[in-house]
Amino acid sequence: MEAAGGIAETFRNGTFLVTGSTGFLGKVLLEKLLRSCPVKNIAILVRSKRGIDASQRVAGIYKQALFDRLRNEKPNFTDNIKVIDGNIEEESLGLSTADRNWIVENVNFVFHCAATVKFNEPLELATKINIQGTNNLLTLAAQMKNLKGFVHVSTAYSHCPRNEVREQYYQTPVTAKELKIMLGSDELSESKILENWPNTYTFTKAITEDMISTNENRLPISIFRPSIIGCTKSEPEPGWVENLNGPTGILTGFMAGIFRTIKMGGHKVADIVPADYTANALISVMWHTVKRHQACDHIKYEQPKIYNYVSGPDSPLIWNEFNREIHENYKVSPPLGVMWYLFFILYTNLWIGMVLKFFLHRLPAAIADFLLIISGKSPKMMKMYAKIEIKLDVLHMFTIRQWKFTNNNSVELLSSLSKKDRDQFEFDMVNFDWKSYIKSYYHGVRKHIMHEDLSNLDKAISKSRKMFWLHTFCIVLLPYLILQLCWTCLRYICAF
Repeated sequence: MEAAGGIAETFRNGTFLVTGSTGFLGKVLLEKLLRSCPVKNIAILVRSKRGIDASQRVAGIYKQALFDRLRNEKPNFTDNIKVIDGNIEEESLGLSTADRNWIVENVNFVFHCAATVKFNEPLELATKINIQGTNNLLTLAAQMKNLKGFVHVSTAYSHCPRNEVREQYYQTPVTAKELKIMLGSDELSESKILENWPNTYTFTKAITEDMISTNENRLPISIFRPSIIGCTKSEPEPGWVENLNGPTGILTGFMAGIFRTIKMGGHKVADIVPADYTANALISVMWHTVKRHQACDHIKYEQPKIYNYVSGPDSPLIWNEFNREIHENYKVSPPLGVMWYLFFILYTNLWIGMVLKFFLHRLPAAIADFLLIISGKSPKMMKMYAKIEIKLDVLHMFTIRQWKFTNNNSVELLSSLSKKDRDQFEFDMVNFDWKSYIKSYYHGVRKHIMHEDLSNLDKAISKSRKMFWLHTFCIVLLPYLILQLCWTCLRYICAF
């Protein structure tokens, strides 16, 4: 029996509302809640998309490998899920009257994970989803008759123009209301509005935090700020990942031989946190929010508490270490479906980067396209690399900079958990084993992103050896050709 006041007991027979449940973190959170907490219902807000209604969209999700363990332990877990067709972009969340009434009468806990995470999303759309969508949900939460806790998922990089990010609110250049007026005017450009923020994602997250800080609706609410979310560490399986966001995209590009150069500070801290640890920390923040507000009702009139969930302060990992471990795992378990042998050069200087991208990306792509054309096929490599470089450009701020984060509230939260809860909802990053984690990450990408299993390992190793010698030959040949070209040009100039 769970001790009174523990996480599972606090959530016993509770009803949750989760937004963003079809996203990476949302899925991991949903799986963990269903497997480890005796919940009554979890309502997930999902919008219809491309003619497919909400129920049809989520039906395929439960068949994913992420839910294999849950299917085995609780075959009827879907009985605890209520799918609600809605859209946070709409003022009324696009809810039917019946669904709205059900939410108001039944929901006890709200996890707001929904957001557009595209860095280059147009500001108007990012505002509509990240800021206005949150405001719409807060308005609904204020009407919930039995609400005990609300946790908004932000990002540790919401105030990335700063070098140090504490668990506190910072002044933003505009408020949510002022931003709405600005977007209705043609006088200000998007770049002018963003000021020092590098993208619309972090900017709108900062504005949303500012909007929440006033807590006008007097809600039992907290803000959760995770850093870069990587694959799972151990639950429900090591290395589970499903998208190419953040370090997963970089890792996949390296493994597939697509990325051969990238703007990255090798000695900078890569503040990565595992997805399952992040979900556990998020659940724990909800528990802490509920307990704080039950113990002291006047907290409802104070600013909501912020929790930075980061790895840098407790167990810093630098990019060079991350890359080195990738190399070590590649040697013993290379993927079969690769374009080239694993090889990449890091740079931070713009001009050096231009030279490297020309010789390592564009020139090989041009040669490949030429071979495709003469074989009667359509060229595609130059276009592919143009798209890749655009995506890498929006990431480089997070690979060449590092921030000083403080995480006192998260540390305090961890220390307040019982031993049983710390074991069941593990998120402690102190002395984290990065070596084993990156190994799981590597094999998770190989399995879930590249869709390869270890049955092809012999063929993959054989191909890797051939690719290595071809790579070595090109490394020797390319400088020779460059020198020959320079010598020919010099002789031609001297002749005149």
